[in-house]
Amino acid sequence: MTTHLASPPTTGIQLSGLTKSFRSPDGPVHAVRGIDISIAPGETVALLGPNGAGKTTTIDMMLGLLPPDSGTVTLFGMTPPQAIATGAVGAMLQSGAVLRDLSVRELVDMMGSLYPKPLAVDETLELCGISDIAARKTHRLSGGQSQRVRFAVALVSNPDLLVLDEPTVAMDVEARRDFWATMRTFTSRGKTVVFATHYLEEADSYADRIILLAQGRVVADGPATEIKATVGMRTIRATLPDADIPALEALPGVTNVETRGEAVILNCSDSDGALRALLPAFTAARDIEVSGAGLEEAFLQLTSDDDTSDDDTGDDDTGDGPDVEAAALDDSEMTR
Repeated sequence: MTTHLASPPTTGIQLSGLTKSFRSPDGPVHAVRGIDISIAPGETVALLGPNGAGKTTTIDMMLGLLPPDSGTVTLFGMTPPQAIATGAVGAMLQSGAVLRDLSVRELVDMMGSLYPKPLAVDETLELCGISDIAARKTHRLSGGQSQRVRFAVALVSNPDLLVLDEPTVAMDVEARRDFWATMRTFTSRGKTVVFATHYLEEADSYADRIILLAQGRVVADGPATEIKATVGMRTIRATLPDADIPALEALPGVTNVETRGEAVILNCSDSDGALRALLPAFTAARDIEVSGAGLEEAFLQLTSDDDTSDDDTGDDDTGDGPDVEAAALDDSEMTR
């Protein structure tokens, strides 16, 4: 049976002035320091940042699992507990164990029964690619299978918003590809997705918008193309046997030279000037390509340029904040 989804809401997600600090033996740790984010219904948004940037703490506050020191969160005009109780929000978090001694089908069915308008169990299992393990006990699942079951638990409430924290950890390449194919199906229905990931290529490929956090603040917010364009660096790649590295480094506009076998990679502040000098000086160069900076280069530059002291920032993604478990899996907070 196919469940027909309701129209998505017209108001979105609003985080206003969020701050959060934790106590430590060395003094207060400021994990989030004044975050303002607006997300429209239907957007797919990636949260990126190094460890300690504030991603997990922000997600926990978005879900009502952690109270902010100051600021407000509204999800479709409701508080997080209200939105979760209606089934408008589904979450797939890093922590939390799948309930033992239930089959996959029993777990998904049980979680769906807690919400007013859930997806059909068979549809959820099929969407998440776990129909073939529906009868398997949850304690017999592999790491990647457990991740897909967590995804099913997040999806079965038929939410308007999915919040995912490192959703493809422990998945192999094929499982990751299938996961994002499912996400495309979900978002094609006008649903909203917010996900945190360390896989930059996932953010680049699947997010409509990237919010880059560093030291508890937003340092960039926009489509991947705009964020990459903020980095003036461009790259020249060429095949050049027996390359004279010092001579390449001396070319105008070249800031760094890398070699990979017969390939050379020139990072340039002025790729036009470097290319004009390269062609007559290195006539053996072939297969020349010029490209803009990738998301990785933008990520490194924007996060390293942040001038906030590391001493004041909580490493929330590596365990310095409180350990809030994934309530949709083994806690009742997300379902009350």
